[in-house]
Amino acid sequence: MDSTAVIRITENWVRDVVVGLNLCPFASAPLQAGLIRFSVCAGQTPEEIYRALLSEMDTLVNLPETEVETGLFIAPEGLDAFDDYLELLYSADEAIAEAGLGGVLQLASFHPNYRFEEAEEDDPANYTNRSPFPMFHLIREEPMARALKHYPNPEQIPKRNVEKMRELGLDEVRDQLQRCRKE
Repeated sequence: MDSTAVIRITENWVRDVVVGLNLCPFASAPLQAGLIRFSVCAGQTPEEIYRALLSEMDTLVNLPETEVETGLFIAPEGLDAFDDYLELLYSADEAIAEAGLGGVLQLASFHPNYRFEEAEEDDPANYTNRSPFPMFHLIREEPMARALKHYPNPEQIPKRNVEKMRELGLDEVRDQLQRCRKE
């Protein structure tokens, strides 16, 4: 699949699922303002993807916030296994700390087979973090901190999202994710 199609599908997911279901109350503004950087990784092995992710993190922190507030680094090939994805996520988190970017950048994780540790495979709650492709959300901490100041009880967001997905049910959340792949 070419990168244009990957970005289109990812934009559908952000618009229809993340924003549409209000899973992230902070996503709508940067999406509407065109401040989300969508980057598709050409790497096909975890090592290639890791190097590209480090490069993308460097690019993001060096771009003005007025141009790019947040980024989605999409890895459509090479991280199909959720365990491989998690391993790379842990390594990337360590790299952020080692580079002195703690407090500047953080990662949020999304994967087609995302599964919370305590959840069953078919628990709709997993769909709060399921995405069309393996991807890493590169979050600038400064704009996030500003947004959090104006949002009551942000610590309740994950719980609310789990409840919402369970209320929708497995068939509906699965269908929503699948619809993102259509034109």
